[in-house]
Amino acid sequence: MHIGNVIFVYYISTLGLFKKYSDSALLEGLLRQDNKILEYLYEVYFEMVRDHIKKNSGTEEDVYDVLQESIVILFKQVRENKCNLTSDLKGYFFGIARNIWSSQLREKKNITELDIDISDEGDQTDTNQSTLERIVSRSFILLKEDCQMIINLFMEGDDFEVIARKMGLKNESYARRKKYLCKEALMEIIKSDNEYQDLGPLYKR
Repeated sequence: MHIGNVIFVYYISTLGLFKKYSDSALLEGLLRQDNKILEYLYEVYFEMVRDHIKKNSGTEEDVYDVLQESIVILFKQVRENKCNLTSDLKGYFFGIARNIWSSQLREKKNITELDIDISDEGDQTDTNQSTLERIVSRSFILLKEDCQMIINLFMEGDDFEVIARKMGLKNESYARRKKYLCKEALMEIIKSDNEYQDLGPLYKR
C-alpha cells in the first residue's frame, strides 16, 4: 500500500470511520448485505486485487470488475454455506480474485485464437454477428431504466465520477458497482433469449 493510502487509513480510523472487523463479522455482514461491510471489503481489498491484476496484463477497469465479481462469489459461497476458510478472509478473498482473473486471461486468449481461426468464415460470421446485435438490442430494452442509463453513459465515454454525478449516486465506487450489476443483468437477459441458444459457441461467451 502506498504511503498516502496508509496516512489516509490512519486518518479516517482516528475519526472512527474505519472500524476493523473480524472475519466472522465480515461474513455475517456480507450475508446481510450490509452496506458498511461491502464498502469495507471494497476499500480494504482494493489495493491487493489491483496490484495483482495490474502486474498481470490487466487494466483499471479489469480491477473493478474482478473486485466486484469476487464479492459476488464470496456472498454466494457464504449464503450457500460453501465458504471454508483455511486462512484469513483476506487470503481467501485474494484466492477468489486471482482465480477469476486467471480464468478471464484464458478466456481472452481463447477468444483471440478463435478470432484468428474464423477470420475467413465470411457470410456465416456476418450473419451470426447481426443476430447477436439484434438479441442485445432487444435485451437492452428489457433492462430497468436506470441500468439503461448507466450503460448508455458508460458507452458514451463518461467516466464513473461523471456518471455518479449525473445519476445522483453517492460516489464513483457506487457507479462502478452499479454498472457491473447492470452488465450482469443484461447478460442474464441475453442468455435467456431463445435465439441466443442457436448461436455458435464463439458468440455465447
